[in-house]
Amino acid sequence: MDRVSRVTHLSELAELVRATPGLHVRYSEGPQSDAHQQSVDAESGLTLPGLSVNPLDAENWWTRPLEDWLARQLCQYRHLAEENPERIAWILRGRLAGRGPDCEPLLADVEPLFVLDAGVLAEAQERYEQNFDAGQGPED
Repeated sequence: MDRVSRVTHLSELAELVRATPGLHVRYSEGPQSDAHQQSVDAESGLTLPGLSVNPLDAENWWTRPLEDWLARQLCQYRHLAEENPERIAWILRGRLAGRGPDCEPLLADVEPLFVLDAGVLAEAQERYEQNFDAGQGPED
């Protein structure tokens, strides 16, 4: 993890995502720990074929600022880090190996790229709370 850079601002993350498609975020004990583990489906106990991640590329239908998309994506699983202080948010890319039980991408052959500073997560949370109606279900 010594070679993994630290991202300190949401705007910096947005620049990286614009420049490098295919980035994902993962909340875990970090790249070194994940290199020796596999994701497991908690309900079935089955080992997954890759690491559970959340994509950072905005979908084609997204017309709001990329920073809003990133705030939403970062906040979606932030509770994982809040539940366990050993967990961090880190950015990676890899080969899509399948989908997990929540339809999340599962990446294999991962390349750790960045660790997100706590300030990025705080900035994302603030932006999310300001710009979204969190907890609302889909409209038909």
